[in-house]
Amino acid sequence: MTIDQAGTYSFAGRAVKRLGYGAMQLAGPGVFGPPRDHDAALAVLRAAVEAGVNHIDTSDFYGPHITNRLIREALSPYSDNLLIVTKIGARRGNDASWLPAFETDELTRAVEDNLTNLGLEALDVVNLRLMFDVHGPAEGSLAAPLKAVADLQRQGLVRHIGLSNVTPTQFEEARDIAAIVCVQNQYNLAHRDDDAFIDALAAEGIAYVPFFPLGGFSPLQSAALSDVAARLKATPMQVALAWLLQRSPNILLIPGTSSVAHLHENLAAASLTLPEDAVAELNAIGG
Repeated sequence: MTIDQAGTYSFAGRAVKRLGYGAMQLAGPGVFGPPRDHDAALAVLRAAVEAGVNHIDTSDFYGPHITNRLIREALSPYSDNLLIVTKIGARRGNDASWLPAFETDELTRAVEDNLTNLGLEALDVVNLRLMFDVHGPAEGSLAAPLKAVADLQRQGLVRHIGLSNVTPTQFEEARDIAAIVCVQNQYNLAHRDDDAFIDALAAEGIAYVPFFPLGGFSPLQSAALSDVAARLKATPMQVALAWLLQRSPNILLIPGTSSVAHLHENLAAASLTLPEDAVAELNAIGG
């Protein structure tokens, strides 16, 4: 098995393999507190890199601080070809709630915390996550927080800027303020609101990184998905990932897991090619 079969995409000046790894699940339950098994968390990160993954997605509000410290412990000093993408714009309440953190001082502190806990002098890519609605994209101007991030970029603390949980309107507003290298929104077989947005970004060579590619906290459940998987002798989740890889060349995947076995199962989706009839059946799920 090799993830090279899924190909690469130009992202933040790098040739990034289209199958990466999302580190969110390495924190404790509810993405809060330490992992149940510290050594197992380190093993997953090391196994991902050993399998060829060169794109890891994280944030210092995972835990908080926990996931980045695990990445540093497991992988530092980092390989030159490893792209670590983080995000800011939220913070965690003492009750594990997700709260907006858009003020300039909050964004500055978030970048500094990511740098400290990852052990880096500059962050490769920082996604500004909008929190106008915690459940999904909602309109509202991102000018003020994005200008603060752009200032951190000018200071050399951030190399590239991305956006998360955004609408196409907000993306267009952002481009007048800073160069945007990626969009990270919820998208999967069943959640297809961004279909047109993905195609527009692909036409401009901008990466789209779907979060919850397997459904998130409620995994995808579909009789059609299960039927296709059975025919192809694959798992439903492998089929769901393969569908995303075939959906558009600018899609970069970051499925997360806290299990080495599940990691390898996810990465095996790189070698799965879906026939046209299967793609048609799967497309109908989100129709």
